[in-house]
Amino acid sequence: MRIEITINGRKRQFDVEPNKLLLNLLRDELYLTGTKYGCGIGECGACTVLLDGAPVLACLTLAVDADGRRVDTIEGLAEGEKLDPVQEAFLEEGAVQCGFCTPGFIMTTKALLAENPDPSEEEIREYLKGNLCRCTGYVNIVKAVKRAAENLRRVK
Repeated sequence: MRIEITINGRKRQFDVEPNKLLLNLLRDELYLTGTKYGCGIGECGACTVLLDGAPVLACLTLAVDADGRRVDTIEGLAEGEKLDPVQEAFLEEGAVQCGFCTPGFIMTTKALLAENPDPSEEEIREYLKGNLCRCTGYVNIVKAVKRAAENLRRVK
């Protein structure tokens, strides 16, 4: 099938098999390896990308389902050398240990803060419950989301 997807602001066309996963398209054809293959069954959130602004698991999303839509990955957040405020907050709060889960957390945080610019700790934990981290107790991740919310309010 021939599909067209806007990926990180750039329209791209692809010939894909009907069963091609969005994760494999991003990683294998575009070399956007920030979207991680974690569990492959939608349990860990490491493959989270934004599809028309909503967080989706790329390991469970067919590439054809993104036809005519916008996909944003971790690689599309920074503007040159300038990190996105959410990326900055994760660094500032030490919310990156091994880093494997970090792109998924950051993309989910982007969606959360677009919906709710000032979430409570409980709302943060609820929204992020589909993203797993084996290195932290989530304390610094929650602090990073709070700081990202503050950073974004300052930018606006």
